[in-house]
Amino acid sequence: MSGTTKKRDGHGRLGSVLSGLAVAVGCLLFLGGFAAGALLYRPYTVPTGSMAPTFEPGSKLLAQRIDGDEVRRGDVVVFEDPLWGDSTMVKRVVGVGGDTVACCGTDGRLTVNGTPVEEPYLRPGPDGTVRASTEDFTATVPEGSLFLLGDDRATSLDSRTHLEDAARGSVPRATVVARVDAVAWPLSGGLVERPAAFAALPGGVSTPGPLTPLLTAIAAGAALILGGAAYGPLAQRLTARNKPAGEKRSKPGGEKVKA
Repeated sequence: MSGTTKKRDGHGRLGSVLSGLAVAVGCLLFLGGFAAGALLYRPYTVPTGSMAPTFEPGSKLLAQRIDGDEVRRGDVVVFEDPLWGDSTMVKRVVGVGGDTVACCGTDGRLTVNGTPVEEPYLRPGPDGTVRASTEDFTATVPEGSLFLLGDDRATSLDSRTHLEDAARGSVPRATVVARVDAVAWPLSGGLVERPAAFAALPGGVSTPGPLTPLLTAIAAGAALILGGAAYGPLAQRLTARNKPAGEKRSKPGGEKVKA
């Protein structure tokens, strides 16, 4: 009789082992993903509109902790330069050491070493045209430094504001503390793309960080935890539903007591 009961019990030993294993693996993925994310990424809240429309004021960003040597043109970086103030700032890298950055050509575009750069994230001005800077400038970036601009070229206080400084508007790579990978809030923000125009320049663009695999691991872990935890109650309900109508309960020895 006990053998018959075990066959009818959908929540048998194998099911218990598999559900426990699913919960254990799920916890590993879920907690591991969060732990790795906390080590590799830092949150950042955009305080001003200098990076609009890419980031509006109040946007919550996820920025990968990186070394300044990993920065490429087109990256949006979080940096801290005492000469620019005491606050942490976010700007886009448009030039690296040795580059000559200038604006504006006849079409209003930024040029890097004479090559026009298409910047699809810029807003049109009051006259409906897109211009990479409200004022003309030319700057040569010192070695080991970066030339940074905000995406809202009409309001951003960036490298153009510091052109008369000793560093000619540039900041050392060492001032970079992170590179923005995604917008966490609003949810419509998504991943931050590397501009295709910068990819055509020597050195190319950087590769995205491991944010997508980490989010996948967290989501998979949550699904395994919920699925494994739900298996037991669901199996018991199915077992109870499939019992013969005359069977009410079991004795300790496993024999059924008829109604």
